[in-house]
Amino acid sequence: MRRIGRRDIVAAILIALIAGAVFTSPPLQALQGLSLDILTALRGKLISDRRDPATSPVVVVAIDGETYDTPPFKGSPTQTWTREIGRVLGSITDGGAKVIGFDVIFPSSIEQSEIPFGDAPLGTRMKGFDRDYLIALRQLSDNGKLVLGEILSNDHPDRPYRAQQLAVRTNIRALNVHTDADDVIRRMPLSFSIDGKPVPAMAVELAARALGGKPEIAPSGATELSGYAIPSAVPNTLTLNFRGLGGDVPTFSFADLRACVEKDDHEFFRRAFDGKVVLLGTILNFEDRKLTSMRLSGGHDGAPAARCALPGPARTAKARSDVAGVFVHAAVVRNLIERDAVTELGFPLRTILTIVFAAVIACAACMLAPSGALIAWFALTAVYAAVAVGAFVHALALPLTEPALASLAALAMMIGYRFVLADRDERFLRKSFAFYLAPEVINTMVASGKMPALGGESRNVTMFFSDLSGFSSIAETMTPGELVTLMNEYLSAMTDIIEGHGGYVDKYIGDSIVAMFGAPADDPAHARNAVHAALKCHEKLADLNANNPAFAGHGLSHRIGLNSGEAVVGNIGSRRRFNYTVMSDTVNVASRLEGANKYYGTAIMASETTMAQTGGTFAWRELDAIRVMGRGEAIKVFEPLADKGAESTEQTKVAAAYADGLACWRTREFARAAEAFDGVAKIDPASALFARRAKALAANPPSPEWTPVNTLEGK
Repeated sequence: MRRIGRRDIVAAILIALIAGAVFTSPPLQALQGLSLDILTALRGKLISDRRDPATSPVVVVAIDGETYDTPPFKGSPTQTWTREIGRVLGSITDGGAKVIGFDVIFPSSIEQSEIPFGDAPLGTRMKGFDRDYLIALRQLSDNGKLVLGEILSNDHPDRPYRAQQLAVRTNIRALNVHTDADDVIRRMPLSFSIDGKPVPAMAVELAARALGGKPEIAPSGATELSGYAIPSAVPNTLTLNFRGLGGDVPTFSFADLRACVEKDDHEFFRRAFDGKVVLLGTILNFEDRKLTSMRLSGGHDGAPAARCALPGPARTAKARSDVAGVFVHAAVVRNLIERDAVTELGFPLRTILTIVFAAVIACAACMLAPSGALIAWFALTAVYAAVAVGAFVHALALPLTEPALASLAALAMMIGYRFVLADRDERFLRKSFAFYLAPEVINTMVASGKMPALGGESRNVTMFFSDLSGFSSIAETMTPGELVTLMNEYLSAMTDIIEGHGGYVDKYIGDSIVAMFGAPADDPAHARNAVHAALKCHEKLADLNANNPAFAGHGLSHRIGLNSGEAVVGNIGSRRRFNYTVMSDTVNVASRLEGANKYYGTAIMASETTMAQTGGTFAWRELDAIRVMGRGEAIKVFEPLADKGAESTEQTKVAAAYADGLACWRTREFARAAEAFDGVAKIDPASALFARRAKALAANPPSPEWTPVNTLEGK
């Protein structure tokens, strides 16, 4: 995971602000409506939030295809249906309906027909045809049980004909709908200004009469109905909540109800309409179809209600992208009565939520690789969508498309920012080190956030020097091809171990390897890793000698020197050509320790500083105090035996005897020292060396100025 700095945080905030502002701006306001559509669809698919139609406070009486195909309506113009409509309305009212609303408009009467019929117009001959219908309208209107509909328009208003207006007096309300820019109905107007006064819309009027109240404007500016503050994201509108996708509104065919009147089944009307708000409207495949927020999920033209007199048609209700307009008004009535209108967040909260979500994704894109950031976007968007659907179950509409698209844009912008600006240094370093640094070391270096300063910097490192013993004489016996094969096998095996422990191979010098631990990647455990690598290299060479055909018969051995301390690391060289390398006295001492192994017959020699930095990880034996060529100060040197607790019995025995002999040596007890070293001299070259030196000094004691420091003359 990539570390982020202050500049990255500022960039993420700016990107989130830009993305959030763009995707919640007025030109993209259609996204708010799309959120409602998606939430409606997801709730319908995932929650299946359907209710029993019998519990619906509103029902629909449908002038449907069945009505048009059933006598006496079949083949008859709708103007001739008024008598039957009046009879059905009377039975519905007698059944206990609270109020009836018309979502159909009869703009003319057959009594107004001027079509010639004999020696007089048809309308003259039909005088009095609508009498019973108009009387029924007057009676229902006077009892507050009827509201007719009209379409308000400056250009083409649509109102009931004059006689109906006189019959119902002021009981006429607007059926106009509120459509968004994409011609989808997601909200409905609450009132209209007529002659300078607010007049409730049809559905609001019906709900108010059913509840026995009147809509009022609260001090907050919200419209209230019977104590319910109607939520309005867009002023003077109600956001529709199609909780049952239209399939929870009982729908009666007008043809069946007319037959029920003929059957004189008063009990059916009581069971069907008692305490209900009734809407009379058309349900046809070609007339008054509306696109709503159910357009993605598919809506239903109500739920088929119980039949009274006629057999039900053999049809399967299928969800459609559009629904009959009467169900839009039915949804408003139900939302108001049940206090279930959708609450949308206002522009400020919607923008803040979008920006916050975009900022989260931008930060993820800043820390993760592009593929990981995309997965994070998918996961977080899915989680957020689940939360939004859960909130929508409770009629709270959180923005969905705006945060999703804004965060996706923020993701793309943050990736672009990283490519163009933030990751330039990382790409440069990866390219610079690609051919001479292990990929895992490069990754560690980048992840650590501590990059080497180009041109050189001081680091505490552990240097690793190795060299094959007597290789020149072995090389003389081999062909060039055999020599190359042998060296490639050896160097590859050793390099894999070094890099596997976080080391960096600085260079190869013939059969020698120069490596360092602790740079370029910052590694607090560089000394420990270097010692581990040295032990593993020694084991690997023994394995190669035993099992690799290229090593057969050569019996290769190597010497390794380790030293820890401050060193200058960086890109060093000419202006046109440079290498990442290291320079300091720490490097020189490690080189001398590698060579010092041949005096003691050891394979690995480490300085006291390296031993001290490893803590209690390894079992050690102190070899000697030496003064190497080119350095006046004496240093103590040690040999790592194995991991702590993993040393063999023989190693433990040799180390104990060697420690006793070294202690006697340093106190000038040379005879006792020789005796201690002699005990293990046959199995330990270093002990054999000290045994000879101790015997020589026992025979010829040194001067009082003698110090137990071995000065090495060669490299």
